[in-house]
Amino acid sequence: MVYKFLILSDEVDNFAREISIDADASFLELQDAILDSVGFTKDQITSFFICDDDWERKTEVTLFEMDSSSEVDSWVMESTKLSDLIEDEHQKLMFVFDNVAERGFFMELRNIENRAHLDKPECLRSIGNPPVQLENFDNVDLGTGDVLDFSEDFYPDDSFDPSEIDEEGFSNFEDGNDPYSNF
Repeated sequence: MVYKFLILSDEVDNFAREISIDADASFLELQDAILDSVGFTKDQITSFFICDDDWERKTEVTLFEMDSSSEVDSWVMESTKLSDLIEDEHQKLMFVFDNVAERGFFMELRNIENRAHLDKPECLRSIGNPPVQLENFDNVDLGTGDVLDFSEDFYPDDSFDPSEIDEEGFSNFEDGNDPYSNF
């Protein structure tokens, strides 16, 4: 089987990627395909989250073993096949590429194709430029001699509502208003 994922960003309008990958590929292979499709380096710690329909994060797949406790299931990208955790079309995922600032891509499994094995992942469609991989907050000068204060009050609270992504990015697909219908 072959999975087709749509990848969107809440930071950049008119950005999308469509990745096709074998269901037996690892999450590490999917990570590499995503990073290659957006031109990001592979030197950052990343994570995937399997989400429910409301974008609530449920299962984390990490780049490295993070918890050696036998009480908790641990999923590592290199040793976890996509088909181990993803079975249904329209499954939602989050790919966090900047763990410090909790930034990432929203993903949806758009299609499962019953066809022969796919040797390597493919970026089928690419629209727009991705967000920057890492925000550089060191010594930001406003041109007035003042330096921005990045204390905890600088960052927004948890008021971001991921359902807005669902409404804008995914919910109108069935009624013919899919902005990514050419994928």
